[in-house]
Order: sequence, then C-alpha cells, then structure tokens
Amino acid sequence: MSSYAITDVVQLHPQDNVCVAARNLQAGEVIQIDDHSFTVNEEVRLGHKIALAGIGCGEPVRKYGQIIGFMTQKVDSGGHVHSHNLGLGEFQTEYASATEIPPAPEPLTGRTFEGYRRSDGKSGTRNYLAVISTVNCSASVSKYVAERFGSAALAEFPNVDGVVAFKHNTGCGMQFGGLNHQYLNRVMGGIARHPNIGAYLLIGLGCEQGAMGYLMEDQGLIQIEGTVASAERPPVFSMQDMGGTVRTAEAAIEKVAELLPYANDTQRESIPASEIILATECGGSDGNSGITANAALGCASDMIVASGGTTILAETSEIYGAEHLLTRRARTPEVAEKLLERIDWWKWYAKTFGAELDNNPSVGNKEGGLTTIAEKSLGAVAKAGSTALEEVYHYAEPVSSKGFVVMDTPGFDPPSVTGMVAGGANVCVFTTGRGSCFGCKPTPSIKVASNSPMFERMRDDMDIDAGTVLSGRTVEQVGAEIYEKILAVASGEQPKSEQHGIGDEEFVPWVVGPVL
Repeated sequence: MSSYAITDVVQLHPQDNVCVAARNLQAGEVIQIDDHSFTVNEEVRLGHKIALAGIGCGEPVRKYGQIIGFMTQKVDSGGHVHSHNLGLGEFQTEYASATEIPPAPEPLTGRTFEGYRRSDGKSGTRNYLAVISTVNCSASVSKYVAERFGSAALAEFPNVDGVVAFKHNTGCGMQFGGLNHQYLNRVMGGIARHPNIGAYLLIGLGCEQGAMGYLMEDQGLIQIEGTVASAERPPVFSMQDMGGTVRTAEAAIEKVAELLPYANDTQRESIPASEIILATECGGSDGNSGITANAALGCASDMIVASGGTTILAETSEIYGAEHLLTRRARTPEVAEKLLERIDWWKWYAKTFGAELDNNPSVGNKEGGLTTIAEKSLGAVAKAGSTALEEVYHYAEPVSSKGFVVMDTPGFDPPSVTGMVAGGANVCVFTTGRGSCFGCKPTPSIKVASNSPMFERMRDDMDIDAGTVLSGRTVEQVGAEIYEKILAVASGEQPKSEQHGIGDEEFVPWVVGPVL
C-alpha cells in the first residue's frame, strides 16, 4: 500500500478563497496554510472545497485564480463549499485573442518509439485489421466476422494485434449530406485511414442513407494507397446484394483471411517521438483531477510538443468556462475565433434541446468534489499543458498540425475519444478521479488516477497513480512518468485496458441533431 497525502489541503492560487481537501478531513481539525489557519467546521471529503475565510451570499468563489461560481448562501471559514451553497451564476468573461502566446518549449530531441511506418508516411502504434460496419443494420454481421478471428486464428500472424468490428448505432435516419452524415463519414474514413489499421473492409446493408459509395468518394477511399491492401477500391460487402447475413459473413471471413498475411508483413521500426498524436481525455473526474492527474498530463503534453508531436484537447463542453485561457494562447486571432465559434455553437446546441452546459458535471463528478462547469473546465484544460494553441478542428477531422490543438467533441467519453482517434490519434491518455474503466481500439488508452485511494482500489484498471502529487512527488515528475509510459505503450507495451481486452464497445460516433 502506498502512503497517502502528507498534506491536508491544497490552495492552487494566492487569490483563491477556497482550498481543496487532500484527504478526508474531520470537523474540529485545525488546518495551517502558510501563515493562515482555520478550523474545519464539518466533515469534508477528499477533493472537496473548503472556505479559507467567510464568504458572503452572492460573492464569487475563486479556484485556480478564476471565478468558478457564486455563493448561494453564506459560508463560514472552514465550511464546506459545494452544490448546496455554490452556483455558477452569471459573470462576464474577458476574452483576448493571441495576447499571451507562450514561447516554444525547449526541444526534446532523440526520443523514439517502435512503431509501424505506413506507406502514406503516417506512423502507427498498433496493427489491427478493421471490419467497418457502415450502418447499425450490418453491425451483427461485422461483429460475427471479427469474432471468427480470435487468438487461436491469429496465432500465425504475430504482427497483427487483432481483428476489430467497428460497429455503431447509426448510419441511417439522417439527412443525406447533413451534419450527422458528415460526422459519421469522417469517423469511418478516419478509421479506414488510421495508421493503427493495417487493412480494412466495409460491410453495409445496402439501402441505408449512409451509402458506401458516397462514403468512399467523400473520404477518398476509392484508392486505398496507404493501406497494405493495394487495390483500386476497398473490399465492400452489401448484405442485400450478396443475399443476406450468412453469405455476407462467409464472403467477408474469406476476405479477412486473405488480408491477414498482408497486414502481418508489417514490422515495428524506430520512429521519432514527433510522430505521436496524443488524445487526452478526462472521465469520472473529481476535485483533485485538475490538481494532480490533469496537471501532470499537461506536463506530458508539453513534452510531446517539445518532441515535435501533437497533443489534442477535446470535450468542448468541458472547455466552456475556461475558453478565455486558451484564446490568449492561440497562435493567431483566427485560431482563437475558431474556438469561440465552437463555444457559441455549443451554447446554441444546448439551448435548442433545453439543456444547460452547467449540467455537464455528472453525479460522480459532484460526489468527487466538483460543483460547476467552470470549475470542471478549469481543471480539464490543464491536460493541454502550457504551449501555444496551434489549431482548432471540427469533430473527427484529420489532425495535421503539430503542437497543441483542440478538437470539438462532446464531453461524453466514448464519442469524444472516437472523434480524436478518427482524427489520427495513435495514443490516448485518460485521466480519472472516480475510476473510469475505458479503452478505445485501435488506439491504446493509458489510465491515470487522480488520487491514491482510488488507484489502490482499482489498480487492475489504472496504469499510473498521479495521487502521489499529494504525497510528495511533483507534477513534473509524474508528467515525465506519463511521457515515458506513452512511448512505451506506443512501442507495444499493453496498458491495463488492453490487457483486459477493453475497447470494442467504446467506438461511438457522435450523433447530433434529429434521427429521422
């Protein structure tokens, strides 16, 4: 068992009027912060906020040096600050564009990983064969085909990590060429072209709105140069044309068997760390996520950027409330405007369906100490590190820029990570405070725990304990550990989620708008 917090509370910024409990605190404990002390006047759990001094009703609460909401009732020094007495309220955000562009980090040279160099120049960290279902109606057939190629069937193909069915619950009942259709096409095209995919085939029903012919033309899949199967068009199976489920499955199984030797011909080789495209995600966050795991991942993100690579911040609904910090770091005013345009779209989108962005923090988030979306977002954007914002991408768009970028995704983990993976992410780091168990094939997912008690309780699912930041290690030290784990996993080391085989069900394209 590791030792837990050697500190009682953490004050994140000199201007903060709350601190965060680094362990479970009991009523009557006297807490010392620098030259200030207070008495805890009620039980406060790990990750929850405590008033450093009395805060009146209507007065702002500051954490990370930023306003996270306003008191809805007075709280005394040492009192618990949470959903019962803190609300988001309304406050003006001071936007600025490209006014605080950070200098480039000191280059980190000479770092490599053992990956797969594809013929289109992209670099993979895994080598899967993909069975892509273009519509939910062909999901069962696609799953059946993939299940025929278990570990025994792949024994003679040691360089193939598996055969994966990319199935989903959409593909029809949407406007042809509309936003849903665009997103789905980008996701399926991104998986087909993904550097972690050695070969692929498409299975559809035949009458769906998301037609395979349109997909191939729209996503440039007619010529599949860049995959191991160099044909004029990818293998396409239409269940209605082929005579139903059994005949389609038999033909697809035969094609997978034909493609496997081609995929197996690929060998790992040394590739510069500049080819890492890192997806960052936080799920099941708690009050310590922004202090430990997300902050440490931010350091690792900076190291990826210093290596010449790319790190992606997503979950736009969890950037809301902290976007003003990113616009200041934008490389150009145009990049900042792209982010603000996405924020405005989310305000419209939520309002259209009668939702509020402040309802984003989940029940588990609140149990872990988070209260408002502003508080959650300020901790979430810590994953992005401290480098300049180079570009903003729409959902599942191919990511081509180096450095720190943003991709517009929802905060729900499966569609968010699916979008980043479709955009080309070849490694994912997923931070969690409550204990999310997540994987997302074809991209390996590294799990980072924000607190040591959860890490010990769920060590079968967690790869790194960032809670050690509360027991003496620095954020930079844990960040360096995450960076080294990224390179090791990119080279083939299996994180816990892969060891458990997690990742087949987490492929979830984002569905927006009406289902017709």
